[in-house]
Amino acid sequence: MAARRGPYICGIDAAMDVVSGKWKSLILWELHHYGTRRFAELRRGLPGVSEKMLIQHLREMEEDGLLHREVYAEVPPRVEYSLTEHGVSLNAALAALGEWGAERIRRIGAEKVVVDVATA
Repeated sequence: MAARRGPYICGIDAAMDVVSGKWKSLILWELHHYGTRRFAELRRGLPGVSEKMLIQHLREMEEDGLLHREVYAEVPPRVEYSLTEHGVSLNAALAALGEWGAERIRRIGAEKVVVDVATA
């Protein structure tokens, strides 16, 4: 699958094309906060994501230049994911949206899922 290329109506349309789907922004957040992660670490850090969906989103994000996939020639193979500069800049752009969402959680009294970092 090739990176999506529009046509786009506006910049938000182009940005949403890259972060569409429930898990992509959360993958960005996970990699931003915890740095380089292996597949199993990402899966543990994203409760509810299926293996199939995580694989699909990781592939799309790699194609879109948001993350780097490093494969180590070991037995068993080790694969690590990290943000590219493009991914870091997108995460920075999403920071304001995250702040808005945190305020919404407080305003409506919603519960916030707490991920145990020690096991993630």
